[in-house]
Amino acid sequence: MDLQLTDHVVLVVGGTGLIGRAVARTLAEEGAVVVTAARGEGADLRLDAADDASVEAAVAQVLERHGRIDGLVVAAAPPAQTLDPARASDPAQVAQAVDGKAMTFLRIANAVLPHMRAAGSGRVVGVSGQNALITGNITGAVRNAALIIAAQSLADELAGTGVAVNVVNPGPVTDDARAEVALGKPGESTPQQVADLVVMLLSPRIAVSSESIASGHRVRGAVAL
Repeated sequence: MDLQLTDHVVLVVGGTGLIGRAVARTLAEEGAVVVTAARGEGADLRLDAADDASVEAAVAQVLERHGRIDGLVVAAAPPAQTLDPARASDPAQVAQAVDGKAMTFLRIANAVLPHMRAAGSGRVVGVSGQNALITGNITGAVRNAALIIAAQSLADELAGTGVAVNVVNPGPVTDDARAEVALGKPGESTPQQVADLVVMLLSPRIAVSSESIASGHRVRGAVAL
């Protein structure tokens, strides 16, 4: 199926990370014009998502070079391994984690969405995680759930404008994803499997918005209506 992404301009924030790299590569294979952004080295643009001025400057650079932004992927967040499990319920760590993931998504989306709304089209995909569905780690659950809620709220605000906002929720992401899924756990995905789902949601052919979609088996044994 042709996803009709040829020449679409897509900004991938977190484009040097495990998932972001796979998304950028897959978009390029689909013929998209890919602009990667990250805080560190190796991306097309430097973007510090904790700094409003940095976000606005990066978005302005994309618009100056390409004239539009057709798609946005936000896959930027501190890795889960950097969160201290001994401080999982520490309000300071929870607040920092929410800012590093959910507010990162919201800052960048807020900078891009007015341009998509004016164009009457666009696709935004945030990368959250299935930790949002599991108790036991307040930090991991809250930072992911907050991103999902923010994305779905933006999607509702944009209903009928031609702009869609969705979230992809991977379980553990590894190059050697196992097929087995333990009770009470999410299934594993490869970076490429996550990227394929993200890229599909960026297609103008896909009329999906305000969805939170699992990559890998959704938490086994949990029911969400």
